[in-house]
Amino acid sequence: MFELILLGLGVGFLSGLFGIGGGTILVPLLLMLGYDTKIAIGISVVQMVFSSIYGSYLNNKKGTLDVIMVVTIGLGGFSGALFSGSITSYFSDATLQIIFLLFAVFALLRLFMTTHVHKDKKEVHKVLLFIIGFVIGAISMTIGVGGSLILVPILVGFLHVPLKNATSAGLFFVAFSSVSGLISHSLHGHIDYQSGIFIGIASLLGVYIGIHLKHKLDVKIQKKLLILFYLIIVSYLTYKIFGA
Repeated sequence: MFELILLGLGVGFLSGLFGIGGGTILVPLLLMLGYDTKIAIGISVVQMVFSSIYGSYLNNKKGTLDVIMVVTIGLGGFSGALFSGSITSYFSDATLQIIFLLFAVFALLRLFMTTHVHKDKKEVHKVLLFIIGFVIGAISMTIGVGGSLILVPILVGFLHVPLKNATSAGLFFVAFSSVSGLISHSLHGHIDYQSGIFIGIASLLGVYIGIHLKHKLDVKIQKKLLILFYLIIVSYLTYKIFGA
């Protein structure tokens, strides 16, 4: 129980600090503790429900959340995530771990890519926003990650949304996709509610600290810390899949 509370605090902190759902870090840590892959994904989804809803509330108070724009993407994410439990059940644990490793590698590479920030926000048709949300929701909830890692570069690079607003939007999107993912994974028996709730509640304090620190910590330091975490995750998963 103590380990789960520490996990919740750490993942919640990173979720608030970087605007991520936390699953990219939580799932590998749960695998280290001996959890089955599908159960680890389910627990991650539970945690994301707690951290994303609370984090979005805090971001909205700080005025960095464009609710109207994200609701359309979020509804797409909610719809796509409804299929996540079925997709997860279809794949073996080994295949899911490989997919997760590929996502973690993408997350690491993203940190070395520059997304051009535009001054004027682009108007995009709501149908396109819904489709974007649908695809990201289905893919991300299948492996127990929030999807903001994919969404934020799209918002900044293609829709010209300011970076801080895009980060807040990414966490708000996770609120939609994770609630839907929770429903879907519950129907397929992937949820360990006790572990998920312990981690989820503990993550609320971590989210609070992370969001408040986000506006004070130097961007370069944030980036270096995130690179370190992803390097550890990629190394562990590579060893687990190919070296064990």
